[in-house]
Amino acid sequence: MPTGSLISRAGDGIARWFVRWGAILPLLAAEFILWTGFGALLPVMPLYFTENGVDLALLGVVIAAWPAARLIAEPLFGMLADRAARVPLMVLGLVVAGASVGAMAIWTAPVAFVALRAASGLGTAMYDPAARGYLNDAAPAGRRGEVFGLYNAAQMGGILLGPAIGGVGTALVGGYVFVLVLAAVASLVASLAVAVRVPEIRVPHTRVTPPGSLAEFPGDLGPDLADTGRTTVAGHLAGEVPASLRNRFIAAAILVNLAGYFGGGLYETIWSLFVTDRGGGVELIGVTFATFGLVTILVSPFGGRIVDRRGPFPFIIFGLLVMAVTMVAYPVTPDPLLYVPLVAVEAIGFSFLGPATYAVVARGTPAGRSSTAQGVLGAAGTIGTIAAALATGVMAAVDLSLPFFVGSAAVTVLLAVTLVVSGPALRAMRPAARPSLDAPAGGTAR
Repeated sequence: MPTGSLISRAGDGIARWFVRWGAILPLLAAEFILWTGFGALLPVMPLYFTENGVDLALLGVVIAAWPAARLIAEPLFGMLADRAARVPLMVLGLVVAGASVGAMAIWTAPVAFVALRAASGLGTAMYDPAARGYLNDAAPAGRRGEVFGLYNAAQMGGILLGPAIGGVGTALVGGYVFVLVLAAVASLVASLAVAVRVPEIRVPHTRVTPPGSLAEFPGDLGPDLADTGRTTVAGHLAGEVPASLRNRFIAAAILVNLAGYFGGGLYETIWSLFVTDRGGGVELIGVTFATFGLVTILVSPFGGRIVDRRGPFPFIIFGLLVMAVTMVAYPVTPDPLLYVPLVAVEAIGFSFLGPATYAVVARGTPAGRSSTAQGVLGAAGTIGTIAAALATGVMAAVDLSLPFFVGSAAVTVLLAVTLVVSGPALRAMRPAARPSLDAPAGGTAR
């Protein structure tokens, strides 16, 4: 085939890709920028706090202040985002979060860390439900798994790049303050990107009562409730999706998110200290975070497409089992260098679990309630993070390995409960109908 034809076909493919995802690309870019700053901060945050007088028991309180604020505020801001303009809410949230992180470089008392972490959590509670609800509504029918695979990839791109920038900057400046400033600046830049490039879209808020007991949690959910992939307003009016958030799909997503964020809270609290205790340095910590990010970037979009084609049920089981097994493996692994391949395996599980969870949420979300559903989902994850942070701080004071064994048991139990409560409904979900590859993402712009 002539070179010119290959170039032309490649150009056409790129053009179609931009047409398909044009509505969500600005928000994905903002996620990448935001997580570049967060990625630089995440590996050194426990070290920065302990360097400034926070002991292990108090470390759990400092870490938990961020999700505690989210727990209270996220469902409220989710409901607000479904009833008001989302873009201003996203912008304000990013500004509040960035300013709070930057202030930690100035006010370094343990009490100040608790207050500023709480303020940062409040900012992200404004931003996250609006952003995820926006993506849910802007996604083409049958491609929500792929959209949230791209979302995960954008976030993990920041996780991959952030530690490298943070490590170089910390070495040049000679302190952890650099990463705080970087995280703050990244949040402010992301707020600018959202304000300038993200158009407002709305899905009308409808509340209807479908035939039978489709939406109600106490009712049976048999194979007739399988996902048709039609999530338009007309589809809602026809009773094809739940009219209430009280359904087994949302229940499953809550349990899965609780498990996933329990693991995230555990790692956020103890990972850096655990690796250094086992003989690894800051460089190895950065490599593990970068490995998780790189694998997620490569696998997550592919994982989202597979979830869309095969349904989310097997990938929820796979993702949570991978998390449970790797948690047990870290403390019994003799060489810290072997943490790197274990992190890669865990990232593969995450790359399927995230899109699968969001596909289940979309299946259980009524029209015009996307951000409300995401707020409820985020609150569930926040409970997991708080529980993990508080418990991990206490357990780590006894033994740094103990949190991993308890975390693995907790994830396993939550998986079992998910299968008991919502297993039949999840198994009944059929792959969603997929639109033309040239169909753009989007909703109703205004």
